[in-house]
Amino acid sequence: MIWSPKYETMPRPELEKLQLERLKTLVARVYEKVPFYRQAFQQKGITPDSIKSLADLSKLPFTSKQDFRDNYPLGLLAVPMDQVCRVHASSGTTGKPVVAPYTANDLRMWTEVMARTLTSAGVTKDDVMQNSYGYGLFTGGLGFHYGGERVGATVIPTSTGNTKRQLMLIQDIGTSVLTCTPSYTLILAEGAKEIGLDLRTTKLRLAVCGAEPWSEQMRADIEARLPIKAMDIYGLTEIVGPGVSVECEQRCGLHIFEDNFLPEVVNPQTGEPLPYGQRGELVFTTLTKEAQPVIRFRTRDITTLTAEPCKCGRTLVRMAKVTGRTDDMLKIRGVNVFPSQIESILLQVEGVEPQYLIIVDRERHLDDLEVWVEVSEDVFSDEMKRMEALKKKVKDELESTLGIGVKVRLVEPKSIARTEGKAKRVVDKREMGLK
Repeated sequence: MIWSPKYETMPRPELEKLQLERLKTLVARVYEKVPFYRQAFQQKGITPDSIKSLADLSKLPFTSKQDFRDNYPLGLLAVPMDQVCRVHASSGTTGKPVVAPYTANDLRMWTEVMARTLTSAGVTKDDVMQNSYGYGLFTGGLGFHYGGERVGATVIPTSTGNTKRQLMLIQDIGTSVLTCTPSYTLILAEGAKEIGLDLRTTKLRLAVCGAEPWSEQMRADIEARLPIKAMDIYGLTEIVGPGVSVECEQRCGLHIFEDNFLPEVVNPQTGEPLPYGQRGELVFTTLTKEAQPVIRFRTRDITTLTAEPCKCGRTLVRMAKVTGRTDDMLKIRGVNVFPSQIESILLQVEGVEPQYLIIVDRERHLDDLEVWVEVSEDVFSDEMKRMEALKKKVKDELESTLGIGVKVRLVEPKSIARTEGKAKRVVDKREMGLK
């Protein structure tokens, strides 16, 4: 299903012509309206006339999350405040939050790309969509809500939490689509098991999951536990919220809505643009945002891009599933370790649950990596031999892939804290100063 054939199947030469027109307009606008960008352009000797082709995008300065914090709350605003009709913000757990203002046109654009997102994932007007993303300042709740209504689906605005009520609504109202974090689908599966609810007897068929990294192994585990097809989406508060890219039914990468969001992949160390197919850091420029347009935002997410046509008919560039973040990467005794690597390994070991915690500490100037992982109920046993064999298997698999020593602790089912929002998987005591 394609929501907007005009843009989603546009021949690439036409799409690139549109992108260049919008890029030129954007650069002229931020140069005039946003002092931060005018100063950044001047420092690089750039004027709006410097942009003559899409290749000139690399001449423009990057924008980082720190730039948002330095200009908190609204120093990057490109319109008068009386044109702002809504404000969202990130959680701000690592300092000042990123504030995201929207004009009326921004909200119309966001609703439209969310309709495209949900349609690509398989949502139709006949669906009952239970939206378990958080409402409020977080962009997830309202982003999905308005997109679902635009498609014509029946939207249940449950927000996060109250798992028993969520399960009741799935049964009683006939929910067919879940929109939530991937980790929350597993919480719902656990909750259903506790109350004796067989989710296969419900109308559930699809989940649209994002807001946290998740591996293909976790997708397989979700689909084994719930009667759903789990689809991946991608978005950022700095760019628009959810609605930047999404999988289609082919599930061979996430289509980026390039008429609105111009993607690049760059070398994380040098910032040099990389060609299609090479792995690097994802960078976005917003082509149609009014309130707070963004030039070359460094997402810190690691992926690749491909422009090969998709069997679904879309001509849009596809990004590979994000494999990690440059700022999530753990440096353990000189070795780069991504939490996503650990998750992928754990989910291939029979007998352990997709609930884990990565703890990094430093003893006598040496880094220690310890992984706590829950054992499934049917395996959890007092038989020490059985538990020791499973522990050794997990340890061997982790050490073989990561190339460093790892401590493993097997813990009983449901002993690792669940979160109804984004799952917290890493505790780095080195940064926290804990002993």
